[in-house]
This record gives sequence, C-alpha cells and structure tokens, in this order.
Amino acid sequence: MELVSLKIDNRLVEVHPGATILEAAEIAGVNIPTLCYMKDINKVGACRICVVEVVGARTLAAACVVPVAQGMEVLTNTEKVRNARKFNLELLLSDHDVECLTCIRNQNCELQKMAELLGVRDMRFVGKRNLSAKDMSTPALIRDPQKCILCRRCVSVCKQVQSVEAIVPLGRGFKTLIGTQFNEALSYSVCVQCGQCVLVCPTGALVEKENTEEVWKALSDPRKHVVVQTAPATRVSIGQEFGLEPGTVSTGQMVAALKLIGFDKVMDTDFTADLTIMEEGSELIERLTNNGTLPMITSCSPGWIKFIEHFYPELTEHLSTCKSPQQMFGALLKTYYAEKVKIDPADIVSVSIMPCTAKKFEADRPEMTDSGYTDVDYVLTTRELARMFKQAGIQLNKLPSEEYDAPLGISTGAGVIFGATGGVMEAALRTAYELVTKEELPSVDFYNVRGMRGIKEAEVDLKGTKVKVAVAHTLANARKLLDKIKDGTADYHFIEVMTCPGGCIGGGGQPIPTNLEIREKRIKGIYTADKMMKLRKSHENPAVQQLYKEYLGEPLGEKSHHLLHTHYEKRGKFKKVE
Repeated sequence: MELVSLKIDNRLVEVHPGATILEAAEIAGVNIPTLCYMKDINKVGACRICVVEVVGARTLAAACVVPVAQGMEVLTNTEKVRNARKFNLELLLSDHDVECLTCIRNQNCELQKMAELLGVRDMRFVGKRNLSAKDMSTPALIRDPQKCILCRRCVSVCKQVQSVEAIVPLGRGFKTLIGTQFNEALSYSVCVQCGQCVLVCPTGALVEKENTEEVWKALSDPRKHVVVQTAPATRVSIGQEFGLEPGTVSTGQMVAALKLIGFDKVMDTDFTADLTIMEEGSELIERLTNNGTLPMITSCSPGWIKFIEHFYPELTEHLSTCKSPQQMFGALLKTYYAEKVKIDPADIVSVSIMPCTAKKFEADRPEMTDSGYTDVDYVLTTRELARMFKQAGIQLNKLPSEEYDAPLGISTGAGVIFGATGGVMEAALRTAYELVTKEELPSVDFYNVRGMRGIKEAEVDLKGTKVKVAVAHTLANARKLLDKIKDGTADYHFIEVMTCPGGCIGGGGQPIPTNLEIREKRIKGIYTADKMMKLRKSHENPAVQQLYKEYLGEPLGEKSHHLLHTHYEKRGKFKKVE
C-alpha cells in the first residue's frame, strides 16, 4: 500500500491512506487539542477545538475528521488557528455551568484544562443558556445538561461499545440536548447504569451519585458497626488516584487507609467471589448432569443483568441464579457474621467499595433484602473512596500494608481475578476441573480466556467431559453471543459476560482517565495479585469451607438458595411511566 506524504508544520510525514490530519500530526509529534475525539469510537468533529489550517483551503479544517491527501500542507499553530480554537472554546463556555469549585470533576476536567491550555482568562460571551434540570432519577448516575458540551462521547460509547443507545442527541441547533428517547428520566430508559459514559465525559455532565457523606455519617455514629468490603479491581486502581502507576497492587495500603478512617471491620469481596464459584460451579455441574438450561451465563455484573432484562428477557433463564459477590457478602454480613459477633444486624452498616456505578443500582434492587435488611447499604466507587482518603489527609502510597479482617476477609487468587475479563471463567474452571475429575490441576493458569479480545472461546476436558466456554466483555460483544443463543448456533456450556471493557478493571467507577493502556496495566496487576496469593483455587478457601460447615450446609442447599441466589425481572425495552 502506497503511503501518503504530507507536511505538518513543515515536517514531512508519511501515513496510510485514510488517516486523518489528527493521526498524521500525532506521528509528527504535534499535539492537536481535542474535546470530542476518541480513537476508533468518536470521530464527529463536534467541538471544533482541533481546527487546523490547510494551505489552499478556504476554511479551517477539523483535524479529527478530515482525511490526509497527497502533498497536503497543514499548519497547526498559526494565529488564525489559535484564535479560532480559543473562540470556539469561549462559545462552549458561554453555555456552561462554570461553578468549577463545587463540581465533582474540579481539577480533573478536560474543559477546565483546555481553558488553561488555550489561555482563556475571561468570559467574553454572555447570553441565553441551556437551563435543563439535573436528572437524578437513578441510584447510580446524575446527568447535568448544563455542563454538557455536546461532544457526543457518551452517545458513541453507549451505542458502539455497549449497543444500548440509552442516550441520543435530541433537537437541533441551540436546542440540542443529549438525553434519553422522548427526554424521559434516565430511570425510565434502557440505561444499564454501567457508567462508561461517565468515564469518557470531558466535564461533570455525567457523574456517579455520590454517597460519601452518608458513609462519613455512619462512621461517626458510635451506635453503628460499619463494615466495608473491597472489590477485586479496586486494589489495582486506587493507587492511580495517589500518583502510583495504574495496575500497582495496593491491597494492604488500601486496607490500612480504610481502618484509619474508622471502619470497624475491613473485609474482602474476594471472599464471596470464592463463594460465588462454589455456588455457580455447583449450579453448572447440576445443569450439565440434569439437562438444565445451557449455556449457563454468569450473573455477577449488574449492568449486564439489566441489559439482558431489557433486551433479551426471554433468555434470562440462561443466567446463573447466583447473586453477585457484593450481594452475597451483604446477605452474609447481616446473618452469618452478625450471629458470630453477636451484633444486631439493624446496627450493622454494610459498605462496599466497587469499580462500578451499576453496583449502586444493584444494591438498590428490591430483591436484595434476603437478610431481612438491605443487604448492602452504601456503594462507593473507587473515585469516591479516593476522595474520602484525601479528605482525611491520607497519603495511600506512604502507608504500611495491613491485613483484611477475618472471617470474610480470607480469599484466594481465584477471587482476585474476578476483576479482569475472563477471570470469573478461569476461577470457575480451576474449581470445576478438580471437583469433577478429583484430580489436581497440572496448571491453574487458563491463558486462553485472558486478554482484551472482545470474545474468547475455549474447550476444557474435564476427564472425558468436554466443556465449551466463551468470554465476552462489553455489551456489544455480549449481544453477539446472545444472538447466537437465540438462533441456536451457540455451541457453549458456560459463558462469562462482563459489562465494561476489560471487565471490572475498566468499570464506570474507576479513576479517570481509563483507557486501553491503563486497562491493560490493571489486568496485569490483577494477575500479579493472583500469583502473590498462597491459595489460588476457590474451593481451597478455609473460611468458605468453614462457612458451609457452620452455617450454609452445602452449595445449592436450602440456606444457600435463600441467601445467595436471586431472580430476575423481564423489563423489556420500554417501561411505562407511572
């Protein structure tokens, strides 16, 4: 293929045909600022911040959408270009809520950084503004149109990565609004509350619904016994908020910081990840041996659960009935744990630290009260936890490591890898192999279900029983597998689905920015944490074994069924507004 030669600021560059000016500039070592562009996802030229001068052209060109041409000469830093970029940014700011000091994205806002980069020092344009009200209808997300710059990043991610299309551009011109179909509240839409829109929003137009004040209040109440659980993926991402390299395993420092801010007990969601494997693995074996509904699909990702309830309600019988590790933990905390420590469950406050905004929605589901109480009272994202640490003056990277509290803080490497795409499948295979064959695995590492491929397939020989499995991350990839189930071409026994790119390590509650490079570093950290564990198989967890012996009896038993399993709602695509 013949390369295209062009000049960027008088530097000769050669690129493949079809490349944009922006991509050519990057190769030339020239940074062109953008607010709307996302590689391979959002190329719409909406913000017009990336304009450049093409010699011979009548008007400035948006570098992110204009393709290169042979012999093209591009100038990226002329007075005309600088003035146009600044002017376009000032127009965006003229219709923006600029109360930066009180915004949750203060000091981590791309619009704010762009204003500094382009030297905006005053507000020249004052006029009519979009005064649409905040949408606070969901337990997980807040949508604030007054901070929206119409970049359409959220629209592209929701459509292309998640195939949900919960939010779309409405209206035209100055009346354009990014909202749900018919501009209803987000809670009445097919939004799965995954928060991927929050990760890509350059401003505070989309944020998580914060619960830090409620948790501070509980920690300050001497009558309350406040217990926290931390999800697998948080240990390789929390350090990013304190200047550490993404993927750094900060488990012990995170535990120490949680104890410093006043939690009575600090425990690990990895414990109930191990428990999930015991229940889910047993459920799979039961379906395989008793002609149950196959393929069985994992159920620990709440955005995925809401997706299948909306778009494929007829396939919910394929879902494992297991609750997620978060919800299993909450149910056990207010039953098994409460009995062991002789504390009235009404006095226990259950807090979880999650990489996921949809976990807030999951904790709010009416069926998650099998303990007789709300199983999980408050869900904090990784970002919210970082804010609490900073409010308390804690420097995470300078703390010595501390250990989780027993009994719900004991876990294995299999629980840790739940945080990465393919991790639930690998953990299940480690246990299923040994339970079925009664033999020790020659190697606990199942590399063929790891990595960032959208859909991964494998076949595992359980001593004569061939089990075909598939792993999908992002809902667009999940849709492909569900369509295969619908048309009868899905030759699988077990499928793992994670809502977010890369799995929980790329969840909507993780530190911003989260991109492909950062996701890959976090995945590497997850498997590093796995290898650091003494035990790497869920069925070898002594605390889980003791739980069954003392309290649950056996996997899929009566008590397990009551506390650890759930049912699903067939929502469909449209929900009547009451």
